[in-house]
Amino acid sequence: MKRIILFLLTNIAVMLVLSVSARILGVDRFLTAGGLNMGMLLAFAALIGFGGSFISLFMSKMMAKWSTGAEVIEQPRTEEERWLVNTVARLAERANLPMPEVAIYEGAPNAFATGPSKSNSLVAVSTGLLQTMNRRQVEAVLAHEVAHVANGDMVTLTLIQGVVNTFVIFLSRAAAYVVDNFLRGDEEESSGPGMAYYLISIVFELLFGILASIVVMYFSRQREYRADAGAAQLLRDRRPMIDALRALGGMPSSELPKEMAASGISGNTMKAIFSTHPPLEERIAALESAS
Repeated sequence: MKRIILFLLTNIAVMLVLSVSARILGVDRFLTAGGLNMGMLLAFAALIGFGGSFISLFMSKMMAKWSTGAEVIEQPRTEEERWLVNTVARLAERANLPMPEVAIYEGAPNAFATGPSKSNSLVAVSTGLLQTMNRRQVEAVLAHEVAHVANGDMVTLTLIQGVVNTFVIFLSRAAAYVVDNFLRGDEEESSGPGMAYYLISIVFELLFGILASIVVMYFSRQREYRADAGAAQLLRDRRPMIDALRALGGMPSSELPKEMAASGISGNTMKAIFSTHPPLEERIAALESAS
């Protein structure tokens, strides 16, 4: 419950900051007596769309720790923790990366990487993963997460999310304005949009948001293939990654918190356009067919 409250308060704080910023910059005044100021609306949409995405990126490590309860290994206390830190250090060196933070969290088999940049990243594994996989398989999972960091996947997905958020906000309000004008006809033409405008913009934002999520999830699935290939390259062998994916396929599914879903080694398993991860069998086939 504490994590949920912290998450909600953080999101409320982000929206307040963006709203105040929009007011100070004056880009929230895109509705005028003379009609819709499209340039101002685009600036407002970009501020909210990219602003929210980049704030989430900069807070990603903190939010990951809050939402999963991950504890960073500052000084290894056990042989297993020492092995984890040394393995990530070796993989990061091969990938020409600064050393990420390494963390463990309680949960079913999964792992994730996050952070605002290659020089400020976090790699975390669950206790369930450590208990059910052998070390060669865990090493492959760690290599997959290090590959995410090396590929800059967190920043790339943030930029994609910012673009689609901008278009969702822009199109939903523009479409709502057109529909509201049509419904009102010539009535109250000079008084600005009616109450229906705000309700219609919410409906359009939900609809366009669903369509936009298809685009984001597509790129999320593509980055999983790249991270699998990156893990094989870091290990100089694709077999450990294939074995790790097969092992994941035989384990109970584990969902990370919603805000972390796209960051895990294993995500939602529905074979659909809304899935953050490709089916495990397709990822295995892609590795097996790689030259």
